[in-house]
Amino acid sequence: MLSRFSGPAEVNRGRPTGVAAAIGVTIALVFLLVIALGITNPVRTRLVTSDALGPDNGELVSDYLVRASRSLEQPLGNEHWALVSFTLPVSSETVLEVAAAVRVSQLLFRLPLDRVQTPLVPVSVASGDAAIERAHVLASGRVQRMTGETVRQGEIAEVSSEKFAQNCACVIAIVVRGDLDRLRELQSASAVRAVEALHTDAVFGRFAIRPLLPEQGETVTPGPDDGAVSGGGS
Repeated sequence: MLSRFSGPAEVNRGRPTGVAAAIGVTIALVFLLVIALGITNPVRTRLVTSDALGPDNGELVSDYLVRASRSLEQPLGNEHWALVSFTLPVSSETVLEVAAAVRVSQLLFRLPLDRVQTPLVPVSVASGDAAIERAHVLASGRVQRMTGETVRQGEIAEVSSEKFAQNCACVIAIVVRGDLDRLRELQSASAVRAVEALHTDAVFGRFAIRPLLPEQGETVTPGPDDGAVSGGGS
C-alpha cells in the first residue's frame, strides 16, 4: 500500500539549545579577556639604538679622529653628550683635572696589559668630585663578576679587580655633557686624544659607546690576546 505524503517536512526553527547558548557566552568572554589583557599588558617595543659614540670596527683611526673633530662644529647654544678618549689610560685624579668644566656621567675602565684583551668596565657616576673619586671601587667590584667561561678570563678579571681597587691609571675614556665651547677646550688637553659629540637631542642610555682604545694606532681592530696575565696598571 502506497504511503501518502502530507507535504514537505517542517524545519525546526526554535530557540538555540542551552549548550549552544553556553558556547556563545564562553566565546564572548574569551574575546573580552583577550582585549583586556592587551590593554593592561601592551607589547613592549624594543629600544632601537641608532646613535653611537666612538669609532666603527675596522675604521681607520685617522678617519675617526677627523670625524670626531667635525662633530664639534655644530651650532652653539646647547649642551651635548660626548665621548672623551684619552691618549693613555689615566687615573680618577686626572679625570677630575681634565673634565673640571663639564659634567662627567660615566668612566670607562680597562686594565692595560700587554697583548691581553681585558674587559671594558663602564661606571656611571652622580654629579660631583666624590662620585668620580669612588668610581674605581665600583669598577673593582663590577669586574669581579666578569669571570667569563675560561680560567684565563677569570684570571684577567681577578687582576683587573685588584688593580682597579688600587686606583690604577685605568680610565681610557669618559662620557661627559657640556656645551661645545667646553668640549673644544677638552679636545686641546694634552691627555685627550679625541672628543666626539652627539646631536643635542640625544638621550643618555640610548646611544652606543665604543671608546677608541689607546693601543689602537692605525685601524680599529681587536689586538692580540696571547700575553701573560700579570702586572698591568700603575
